[in-house]
Amino acid sequence: MKQILNKLIPCLLAALLVLSLAACGTTGDSQSAAQTARSQSGSSTAEVFAGGEGWSDMSGSGSTNSGGSGSVSGSSGSVSGGSALDLSDLFTDRDLEQSADLSEAVSVSLSDGQQYTVSAAGVYLLSGSVKNATVIVDAGDEDKVQLVLDGLTVTNDDFPAIYVKNADKVFVTTAEGSRNSLSVTGAFTADGTTNTDAVIFSRDDLVLNGLGSLSISSSDNGVSCKDDLKITGGVLTISARDHGLEANDSIAICDGTISVSSAAKDGLHAENEEDDSVGWIYLGGGSLSVNAADDGIHAVSILQIDDGAVSVTAAEGLEATWVQINGGDITVNATDDGVNAGRKSGACTVCVEINGGSLTVTMGQGDTDGIDSNGNLIITGGTVSVNAQSPFDYDGTVTKTGGTVIVNGVETDQISSQFGGMGGFGGGGMGGNGGFPGGMGGGRHG
Repeated sequence: MKQILNKLIPCLLAALLVLSLAACGTTGDSQSAAQTARSQSGSSTAEVFAGGEGWSDMSGSGSTNSGGSGSVSGSSGSVSGGSALDLSDLFTDRDLEQSADLSEAVSVSLSDGQQYTVSAAGVYLLSGSVKNATVIVDAGDEDKVQLVLDGLTVTNDDFPAIYVKNADKVFVTTAEGSRNSLSVTGAFTADGTTNTDAVIFSRDDLVLNGLGSLSISSSDNGVSCKDDLKITGGVLTISARDHGLEANDSIAICDGTISVSSAAKDGLHAENEEDDSVGWIYLGGGSLSVNAADDGIHAVSILQIDDGAVSVTAAEGLEATWVQINGGDITVNATDDGVNAGRKSGACTVCVEINGGSLTVTMGQGDTDGIDSNGNLIITGGTVSVNAQSPFDYDGTVTKTGGTVIVNGVETDQISSQFGGMGGFGGGGMGGNGGFPGGMGGGRHG
């Protein structure tokens, strides 16, 4: 009987793995979404993100998204090896345009103690070196406002330098070659019932881009957006006591050189307390360096990395309910968990999924895990290098169908959980990814 079982077990495991991957729509594609789109279309990153020219549909079955709400649709679908987020219309053409048409721009030279209010759509060119001044955007619901910073320095005691009360979308664009600095040094003062706790505080969609540089220093949060926050270019340096970049619905980055430090909280933080189907983060290019006292990058639902150079030093490096890595060059130095998937959202399955790219995790001494999934762990491609006393910890299943795994300098196919898990059969284990949702995020706001 023992001989028969020894012969049957490998066959059963192989059959289960094939069935699992077929049911999940696994493609085994280790390229990032951006790389796949570019290789098929020959388009630039901007063209790919802006309208889906040559875009390969990697969003899985049933993954439709209407209105750009970022909500989950087709949640019974699963997309191992594909894209966790619907990226087809994530960035508009104007989001990706790094310079503004100044032919009809309104030139504004700010003065100390001034509150300058923008009440209509248009382009506004801002300059000057001032104290306790605020640009307030209070425009119509359909208005798009572009603030072009051209040598602007604002130092405030207790109120945002830029405060978006109302608009459809606001672009904060640095003029080519310009250096700009915004800071708040003291305790923030609320605006009625609104806790305006960031140097740039926006109630509506916000885009940061440009061909210059912007430095932000804050006694609380650096940038806070109560809707969708996008960064598509420019040089951005943020030093904050609390969150560096904060958004309710999403943070999406496709380019730029970004440095974020947080003295007490997270570098990037996306969370909507009223809707756990949003609160996602997408990294699709550029250079991002994060140094944070708590989490480096924290998303409530999905954290998806497709491309870019990402360096994180924090207590906990990358955290979300579903962490998906499809590409990029990622380095994590952490003192708690390097990569952590935990139940923060009921809209997606708890999972760490690595399909491509290069991920290097280095852990401090003690009871810490390099990659910790409170659900499943899937590796289909890429290179994963973990330097830790406890390289892996997973509570669900483990699946390895490709890629290279290096543990403490030694290449291996063994993925053993600190607490056992349900995998670890030879080099792959058995399992699948459960039912991933097929299409969160995206949306073309204009």
